[in-house]
Amino acid sequence: MQNYLFSIFPNENFVDLGLYQFGWEQCTPAHSFGPAARNHYLFHYVISGSGTLNATDSKGISQTYHIKSGQGFMIFPNQITMYTASPDIPWEYTWLEFDGLRVKEAISVAGLSYDQPIYRAKSRDLREEMKNEMLYITNHSDASPFHLIGHLFLFLDYLTRSCAQLYTQNHSKLRDFYMKEAMNYIEQNFQNDISVEDIAKVCRLNRSYFGKIFKDAVGKSPQEFLLNYRMIKATELLKLTSLSVADIGNAVGYQNPLHFSRAFKNVYGVSPRTWRNQNTN
Repeated sequence: MQNYLFSIFPNENFVDLGLYQFGWEQCTPAHSFGPAARNHYLFHYVISGSGTLNATDSKGISQTYHIKSGQGFMIFPNQITMYTASPDIPWEYTWLEFDGLRVKEAISVAGLSYDQPIYRAKSRDLREEMKNEMLYITNHSDASPFHLIGHLFLFLDYLTRSCAQLYTQNHSKLRDFYMKEAMNYIEQNFQNDISVEDIAKVCRLNRSYFGKIFKDAVGKSPQEFLLNYRMIKATELLKLTSLSVADIGNAVGYQNPLHFSRAFKNVYGVSPRTWRNQNTN
């Protein structure tokens, strides 16, 4: 009987919410993984059994958590963790690795953090819906990327609603407004020579304050986000068109082809031409 499912998501061009890998496992007694660190958010939901999580907190100190069925745990980017199934009642769990613009705030709303990584649902019904979405994604790895991302949004909705903490509505709504303004401006002007000052001005905010609330909400500075957004658009053009590298660079805001190639290589590790050869038939 198969006791392990694992899939890698084939598309990294989703900015708001992206999926990287997912799976399910019925662990053997005392089975462990780690110590290791991830580049993205990784959430495990325990379907049955129990185990332990060792994870560094916000001060870099390792903490031990005992987790049972109906609970889960969030692993944060670059956090050192190790998790081990019980030797007596090993856990069965399902997991999703994901990231994106909408993730950091959603996880905060759910009350999960470096210092509180354990998922404890307040609503059993919403918890079951969340589990079902995770298993649906795991069992439909051959579905289209848009279909799976749709179910990932549903998972995140059930995650937040099943254990959402009280937070200041007015502050969140105001920050959401600024972020929407900033994202709309970036989406419509990324091909132009825009700066962080330009984006802050559109939001009618001081540059330093805008940079702070942007990083708090997105997890990246405005400069980092704009660079990544341009590079994602560049990969789409490299894969889907026959435009020259210089034309693609110009289309995403780089008038100098050398500057574009250097920025692209800093993000992807290879030149635009090499990336195109590796990712097109």
